[in-house]
Amino acid sequence: MVRGKTEIKRIENATSRQVTFSKRRNGLLKKAFELSVLCDAEVGLIIFSPTSKLYEFSSSSIAKTIERYQKRVKETGINHTRDDNSQEARDETYGLTKKIEQIEISKRKLLGKGIDACSIEELQQLENQLERGLSRIRVKKYQLLREEIEKLKEEERNLIKENKELKEKWRGMGAIVVASPSSTLSSAEVNTDSNDNMEVETGLFIGPPEPRQSKKIPP
Repeated sequence: MVRGKTEIKRIENATSRQVTFSKRRNGLLKKAFELSVLCDAEVGLIIFSPTSKLYEFSSSSIAKTIERYQKRVKETGINHTRDDNSQEARDETYGLTKKIEQIEISKRKLLGKGIDACSIEELQQLENQLERGLSRIRVKKYQLLREEIEKLKEEERNLIKENKELKEKWRGMGAIVVASPSSTLSSAEVNTDSNDNMEVETGLFIGPPEPRQSKKIPP
């Protein structure tokens, strides 16, 4: 005799519902026991009746089974978190890769490459970008040139100041060197003039000396 298929839905009759619960509870506990023995599995089964009565089965200890279950759930949650982080990192990497590709395409277009398929509006946008870029480049260039000119002017002022100080120092040293030889020359000139005044005229005479007449002093 073929059994008919039972429709799975809540049994409205309370007595029938209680009878069905008892039968299926015992069958479920039996199946849990058989599974633990035949397959050497750790099985834990907890059942609460409609009246909140507890029925349980465990192949080892229901507390240890629950602890193991909670530990496993926690580890699985961490793994799920890691998987979620990995997926987020992959998505971020993919987004960055796309941005880099877009930047490379824009760079090529700014260099005048790959613009065959560009429309007039895209070409106008590229032209505007280039003009803005050139304006910023010129501003920065002129700024650097002004800074360099100011730097050169400052160096020029320092060199002029240093040159002036060296000239003044050289003039002071030259005055001392010139004053010393002039004093020596003046002393030499004075000695020469004195020697010239002290010269005596001499003459050469041949023959006996002329008698000198002595003057008599009157008495």
